[in-house]
Amino acid sequence: MMTRSLALMMAASVTGMLGFFLLFSAVPLYTATGGAGASGAGLATGAMMSSTVLAELAVPWLLSRHGYRAAMALGLILLGLPALLLPLSAELSVVLAVSLLRGAGLGVLVVTGTALTAELVPAERRGEGLGLYGLAVGVPSVLGLPLGLWAADVLGFAPVFVVAGLLPLAGLVAVTGLPAARPGATAAGGRERVPVAPMLIFGSVTVSFGVLVTFLPLAGSPGLASAALLAQSLATPVARWWAGRFGDRHGSARLLVPGLLATAAGTALQAWTDAPVPVVAGMALFGAGFGVLQNATLALMLERGGAARVSALWNLAYDAGMGVGATGLGLVLGHTGYRLGFALVAGLVAVTIPLARVRPAYAPLPR
Repeated sequence: MMTRSLALMMAASVTGMLGFFLLFSAVPLYTATGGAGASGAGLATGAMMSSTVLAELAVPWLLSRHGYRAAMALGLILLGLPALLLPLSAELSVVLAVSLLRGAGLGVLVVTGTALTAELVPAERRGEGLGLYGLAVGVPSVLGLPLGLWAADVLGFAPVFVVAGLLPLAGLVAVTGLPAARPGATAAGGRERVPVAPMLIFGSVTVSFGVLVTFLPLAGSPGLASAALLAQSLATPVARWWAGRFGDRHGSARLLVPGLLATAAGTALQAWTDAPVPVVAGMALFGAGFGVLQNATLALMLERGGAARVSALWNLAYDAGMGVGATGLGLVLGHTGYRLGFALVAGLVAVTIPLARVRPAYAPLPR
């Protein structure tokens, strides 16, 4: 299953995602300490994820016109070059402009990588292939999320920004060996319809993820947040890979309820913001559920839709949820505080559990 093209795509994706995750929690902290406060931190993440969503809508068109290689190169360039501007200023306007450009690069990169994985692996092993891709792109989160916060605290923000800018550009070397091919024919005789419930379920969980990675460093100590994010980053890719193997053999729908229970419980435990055991254990539990739901929801959607459009829609749910979570909680934190805010987000995840038990309804994919 691990062909040369798949290996090169994963290598390019890893460099881009490492540059992304190094800054994902560091940039909100940089913005907040630069004078913009918690609301500015939320806006930085929200702006980036909003740009990501808009770019993801255009990626199926980009792939159909220019192919996988050109799209992957564009994503890496947009992730890398703008990050090199961050050491120049912590002004909110500068951070937001950089975040918008990097968000577009992220959207192009993740949709292209997911779609190309689905094209390159055999259909009967698609869940395992997607899990293997998830394991590869999960490594940057394991390293980047805690390392970005630690390095910013010890070395300062500027070196972190420079490294995070150069890493995606280094991935362009691997891109030269990727196929220039365009997406293949769609599934189901051209009728692309996907189940609605997995999209809604995954969206609620990504709202929680956006909240946690943005505000956990601000709610307690950066050191505790680094340990908790490391636990989450270790659990997620392993759970995603395991869920792919399980789903190929027993069906991905069986994983929805356990995944939701784990993510809701893990989010709720973050209400103990200064207690190391609940925070770290809760993020590990959240990470396991999040990884399971990443694979299960994507596999269920791919049963009815073509790779390029399903990848765009799934990643749109991923990133829109993260942006909504970060921006939304940032706007109400003054009224709720962190503990109540985390508890409310856990409730949002829990209310989607009945969706995993209902007969699936289908919606047409955008064209």
